Amino acid sequence: METSERPALELRPFRGVRFTVDDLAAVTSPPYDLVSPDDVQDLLDVHPNNVVRLILPGVSHYADARAELDEWLSSGTLAVDPLPAFYVYEQSGAGILQRGLIGAVGVDSPLVLPHEDVMPGPIADRLALMRTTEANLEPIFLLYEGGGAASRLVDEVAAMGVPLLDVQSDDGFRHRLWSVTDPVEIAAIGEDLRDRQALIADGHHRYATYQQLREEHEESGPWDYGLALLVDSTVYPPDLKAIHRVIPGLALSEAAARAKGAWQVQEFVSLDDALSGLATATGPAFVLAGEGHSHLLTNPDPMQVEHAMPPERSARWRALDTSILSEFLLPKVWGISDDERQVLVVHHDPYAAVRLACQLSGTAVLLNPLATEDALAVAALGERVPRKSTSFSPKPRTGLVMRLFAMG
Repeated sequence: METSERPALELRPFRGVRFTVDDLAAVTSPPYDLVSPDDVQDLLDVHPNNVVRLILPGVSHYADARAELDEWLSSGTLAVDPLPAFYVYEQSGAGILQRGLIGAVGVDSPLVLPHEDVMPGPIADRLALMRTTEANLEPIFLLYEGGGAASRLVDEVAAMGVPLLDVQSDDGFRHRLWSVTDPVEIAAIGEDLRDRQALIADGHHRYATYQQLREEHEESGPWDYGLALLVDSTVYPPDLKAIHRVIPGLALSEAAARAKGAWQVQEFVSLDDALSGLATATGPAFVLAGEGHSHLLTNPDPMQVEHAMPPERSARWRALDTSILSEFLLPKVWGISDDERQVLVVHHDPYAAVRLACQLSGTAVLLNPLATEDALAVAALGERVPRKSTSFSPKPRTGLVMRLFAMG
């Protein structure tokens, strides 16, 4: 870690671990928290060595992940790159291009800004996995405002270099990866990044896991760093998507009826019409959906909201839709705590959330995405938005490059 008193955003190269199989797309996956149990089996049906065997071994099966990792390394299914490197990573798809740098980021720098609350369950799970495998199996996703030497080098390498891999995943994205091993270029990247701030766009639980793992060791070592993708948001602005909620067992009719005491509630026969109303709403707004007609919630009673919101929070935080959801709608209107047992999450797809709500005899709460500037403003104030408030895209694909603690 940085030993001077001057804080730094430190990114260092490492010897990446990569698959050697012919069909690389078949062994990759989305990030662990976007993979359902059904998805796990589907991925393994495509290829028995899919990376989900490592990232989602199941509770109490972390030793199985370590055994798989060791076996794949000894058999040559995985290989370690010969030189420490930064990795230039490009994702491209329909109307989307994102490039960034994958490296080992210094943990606990004040220049790495979390903006979202975390829950103990996922941290305990990821910590047990990292302890057992002694590896970072997938990168967190960081955004920074750059425009300097690191950003220029990323584009130069992508334009001129020969990629280590070129993969088309089943979600329609093309993934390309290059290595940067020249000491002069590595030094230039480090110098450019050291005084910048980085916002955690995705991977808050894994970053918190990095921190806990580091705290477990008194001496310096590989746990002082964690695998990360850094993207210059001034060059490649991210796409911010919504994360919807599903409340099992809360009947839609009951949810809508109880909301009427605090919100204006408009009923829609068509879910699409309700979603259109949500997209154009000003101020806090949600759609309740499931079995039956959908309901658009707008214009909450300002006195009730004000009474429910924590007074120590900033006005910017109190105005967020997810803050009003977690502090007012869930606990005050419905008597529900916002935790991972009572409130499930569905990334991006409102129709998938509604299907899940119907399966669980519950209610889907559909949200608009937060604005990027709101997430940045809250982080700059030293606050964190409620859990699962933001979903920045595109997220890095898991399985393209991994980091073993023994390899830097």
